[in-house]
Amino acid sequence: MKIGKLRWVVVSLVALATIINYIDRGALAVLWPEISGELGLTKTDYAIIINVFTFAYAFGQTLFGKIFDWIGTRLGFVLAIGVWSLATILHAFAHSILTFSLFRGLLGLSEAGNWPGATKANAEWFPIKERALAQGIFNSGAAIGGIVSAPIVGFLFIWFDSWQAVFIVIGVLGLLWLVPWLVIYKSGPASHPWLDEAEREYILTGQRNVETEKVPEYVPTAREILSRKESWGVILASFFLDPIWWLFVGWLPLYLNETYGFGVAEIAKYAAVPYIGAMFGAWFGGLLAQNRIKAGWSVNKARKFVIGLGGVIMLVCLLLTIKAATPLIAVLLMAAILFGFQTAVGNIQTLPSDFYGSAVGQLAGFAGTAAKLAVVLLNFLIPFITVNSYAPAFAVGAGLAIMTVLSVLILCPKIERLHQRSADSA
Repeated sequence: MKIGKLRWVVVSLVALATIINYIDRGALAVLWPEISGELGLTKTDYAIIINVFTFAYAFGQTLFGKIFDWIGTRLGFVLAIGVWSLATILHAFAHSILTFSLFRGLLGLSEAGNWPGATKANAEWFPIKERALAQGIFNSGAAIGGIVSAPIVGFLFIWFDSWQAVFIVIGVLGLLWLVPWLVIYKSGPASHPWLDEAEREYILTGQRNVETEKVPEYVPTAREILSRKESWGVILASFFLDPIWWLFVGWLPLYLNETYGFGVAEIAKYAAVPYIGAMFGAWFGGLLAQNRIKAGWSVNKARKFVIGLGGVIMLVCLLLTIKAATPLIAVLLMAAILFGFQTAVGNIQTLPSDFYGSAVGQLAGFAGTAAKLAVVLLNFLIPFITVNSYAPAFAVGAGLAIMTVLSVLILCPKIERLHQRSADSA
């Protein structure tokens, strides 16, 4: 059996997994007014629970980066989504801050695998010129997940009148995803039996860089990766950027509840708006980078231009959100913020495959761990700086946008494939 454009089928499946990922993680925030009322939990309890998730998520990035490099993309996704789906179902049996934290930690550890796995699948299945677009399609899964999560969770809650039932239903979705994944993802492009020879040649030829054809493949150790300033450019850019996204993923429902008195139904209506901007930003960032490279720009120039543009959009809109007068204006500005975020992040997440031909999962994992540790710090900070309003949180976000762009510009002087240094072999 032959399937044309199989690489796009693969990235679409990964994007679908990401949608499920965001439905699963977003349910707690949407249902929190009901859960906290029934179980007597507080905003501080919520911060503790999501930080347990984020700590586990942080270290899960590095763990699954190694796992995906070890057992491969196919089995790596089976392990990750299988465990996180079961963890989601277990939320239905939580009854205290301890049990919520335990199940949330398991969810965070396993959901982390989605990102190094997607980066590795991108590097395996796409030529260099298409990787930013492929990453954008994958990232649009996060945006679409954000769009549909609140309405789906709200609808299921109204339908079943039970927050426990919601966790069970959305957990089953992930287990169902495993069926098409195991059927379609039989192997990488070099040996996949459904891949026609024209597409196989297109993928494999497009992954080779003319300048590196004459040198042996550089397979760095973890220590070597961390010794390169370019790696730290990726890690720090992720560290500064990711809290901006999680400011909305983790706290938008509570912001709407505390600032405007919204309940579950109203949160479900408004919370989707910012992710519509994120979805378009994911596509825009990938298409813009691809367009500039096709127009003759170097990968270095194209990546930095798109990352810088995303940073400027985030900075301006975060500052404007401080003065948002109505919930509609606020969520529209947030849509612009997440548009800028996704414009930048797809190109930042592509950097590991720009710098290294192998060990892509490891660098993506290191960057993901750093990013989630930054989110932990933000989550501890939010309850203290948002006592009177969320303006200080948006101001912090504006500073993070600046630092993200500076990390890439300063530590990644030229975005290109790295070679082994003579000192590394000494």
